[in-house]
Amino acid sequence: MAGNAASITELYRPLDEAEVGRKHWLAVITAGMGFFTDAYDLFIIGTVTVILTPIFHLDTRQISLLNSISLLASVGGALTFGKLMDRLGRKRMYGLEVAILVVGALLSAFSWNFTSLLVFRVLVGFGVGGDYATSAVITSEYANKKARGRLVGTVFAMQGFGLLAGPAIASIFIGAGVPNSLSWRLMLGLGAVPAASVIYLRRKIRETPRYTLGVKGDVTTTAETVRWVTGDRPLKGNRTTAASTNGTAGGRAGVRARLTSKPFLVRLIGTAGSWFLIDIAFYGNSVSSPLILKALQPHGTLLSHTLISLAIFAVAALPGYWVAVGLLDRLGRKRIQWQGFAVMAVAFAAIALIPGAAKNVWVFLVLFAISYFFVEFGPNMTTFVFPSEIFPTSIRGTGDGISAAAGKFGAFLGALFVPTLLKSAGITGVEGVMAAVSVVGVILTLIALPEPMGQTLEHASAEVGPAPVAAAV
Repeated sequence: MAGNAASITELYRPLDEAEVGRKHWLAVITAGMGFFTDAYDLFIIGTVTVILTPIFHLDTRQISLLNSISLLASVGGALTFGKLMDRLGRKRMYGLEVAILVVGALLSAFSWNFTSLLVFRVLVGFGVGGDYATSAVITSEYANKKARGRLVGTVFAMQGFGLLAGPAIASIFIGAGVPNSLSWRLMLGLGAVPAASVIYLRRKIRETPRYTLGVKGDVTTTAETVRWVTGDRPLKGNRTTAASTNGTAGGRAGVRARLTSKPFLVRLIGTAGSWFLIDIAFYGNSVSSPLILKALQPHGTLLSHTLISLAIFAVAALPGYWVAVGLLDRLGRKRIQWQGFAVMAVAFAAIALIPGAAKNVWVFLVLFAISYFFVEFGPNMTTFVFPSEIFPTSIRGTGDGISAAAGKFGAFLGALFVPTLLKSAGITGVEGVMAAVSVVGVILTLIALPEPMGQTLEHASAEVGPAPVAAAV
């Protein structure tokens, strides 16, 4: 095993030590445009359902279903694409997920009633779930060890621009007086544009060197890909050396057993559990933000509430994404995650417990903005990065897919139940639940997750044996 570990480490050394270059950013941009679209499509529905309520005569149950069905469908997409990535390869899956998303977004724009829109939003969600599983793994397997957090984080940070685009486009349509009967169709249909722009690039991207070597044992193809990424540094080794890695954590033998045994079962509980928890809070508050702001300001207009959402995303959420990107490889994933959960808990608890905080507009908005900053400079970012690093190559897609699926199931529950909880318990009840969820997130992060910062992907995933101890905890 020690010999295998040394061989694997040496084989990947040119990739691990490469400077971040044009090919890395090509992979990041190709993946990032998908995440821009994911965020836009998932969050624009909150505004669309407000517009559609009098048009389709929606009740509270139907609003909750429309707000949440894509998130439930994304569970299936993440599980399916995650598993198929490990069986068929990353490249064969990449691009199919955004093609499904494009079809779903276009069909959604032509919906004729509640049922048709619900069905088409299922397609959107399935594509979104697939994108979560594929993009993180592919970016991680191309990255070097020094900047892996920054590269994978940048992909996810594109979600922030999607968050801004939704309320910005909605505000333009509403402010310009575009008829409601047309504006909601335009809002949904525009979600197809950025995703369609990267389908070709995704289908042309090369298979990751980690998959071609660690799973297929194909040194020739791996060497070509490493040279393509690094420019001119050749990969050393031969097919015999690569084949000898089969049966280790990176090989095919015992894939199922490895995912369900230590340390990977504990890691899976950590990644899936923390992603589940953050998405309850993030999507519960974000998808239902028009309803929450309506409860805060009963006499406010849809335009004013949309502009407030835009301001919160611009001032708090978007900077949070990029602060996280800048510090992932300095502070570490684990520290950023548990600290983010902790500040979220304090902010949500303050809204729930401070007398008048849920009724005073400025007090509420300040606390809400603080929570959004630490959602992004915290677990919303790190739960995306973690699963792409701490599972071996042969089960990385499956581990990532299960984690993303758990997150999106949490998002589904948050988006489904917040409208009902808001009616029965008000803003204080909603944010009290979110505070409790965040406390559990702190505990789970500290107990179940390792720190992969600064380690090679093979060490971080325990694929080649004990990893060096990272500085941040």
